[in-house]
Amino acid sequence: MLDAHFAEPSAVPGDLAGTFHDLYVPIHPNEHITAAACRVDAERVRATGRWLVQHATDRCAATVGLALLTTVWDDDDIALIKTIGLLSNHFGPLAAHALKRRRDGSDALLWLAERVTGWGRVYVVEALCTVGSTVARPWLLRRACDGDYLNRYFAGKVATAAHLHEAITAANPDSELVDHTGLLLTIMADSGGMGITLDCYPPAPAVLEAHCAHIGRLEPSVKRFVIAAQLAQQLHQSATERMTWPEDRRERVLDGYLSLLNRDDWCTIARAGLAADDHRVTWLAEALAPGLGLRAFTDAANDE
Repeated sequence: MLDAHFAEPSAVPGDLAGTFHDLYVPIHPNEHITAAACRVDAERVRATGRWLVQHATDRCAATVGLALLTTVWDDDDIALIKTIGLLSNHFGPLAAHALKRRRDGSDALLWLAERVTGWGRVYVVEALCTVGSTVARPWLLRRACDGDYLNRYFAGKVATAAHLHEAITAANPDSELVDHTGLLLTIMADSGGMGITLDCYPPAPAVLEAHCAHIGRLEPSVKRFVIAAQLAQQLHQSATERMTWPEDRRERVLDGYLSLLNRDDWCTIARAGLAADDHRVTWLAEALAPGLGLRAFTDAANDE
């Protein structure tokens, strides 16, 4: 249908507005659409793609327009691609593909990454992991994961592409990096079947050890308590023995997390969360605490 349209010299982009409504239009890069675009004058393809993205009244035609722009476009189209990319569950794959192909696409991808969630965040963050940009690395290390279940698809890729091991084992990582590292580790621990797991991440022991050391120097909070308890539980389970640990090192890191969790100031924070019926803490008290014997909850139960 694209070939037929472009073969007619007098055809205008608006003629395609209702053409694709009853067809299957892929949301990922497609070699056939790319080939059709490459058989035509680049400026005509670009004008058609722009018109469809800006004016199409159904998603299928807008998707074809964006697919054309991923093949033939210039810097003037970055704002347009970013804007349609905000509707990221559908347009995210093509927008991310287009932007990562540009030498200066990292800034545009970061702009999108700050604003999208769900599947759209998966597409954009995975694109950032492939561009190898020094501009993207600080953001990946501190803000890539937002806690959504779909983060499991890319958490391990972020840890690898952003060189998490190097960043977290530095002398004085900032608190944002430490907190995001903890979130990354808990997500990877539960990523089986979706992404890289802790067991399949070679630097995991060193990263866990560094995280445990750094988080102990931060002020306690409910979020930090929950993250530390989840990681302690992972270390407590035999499955993590598949990691390559130096002798007795796993036990020392586990003891480090437990010592932190049982510290008076951390117990106070956890009990306050429990009293406030914070769902994160109540879930923790019911699901994880019995196996770990955390003071914050055992003492509270005794008091009752």
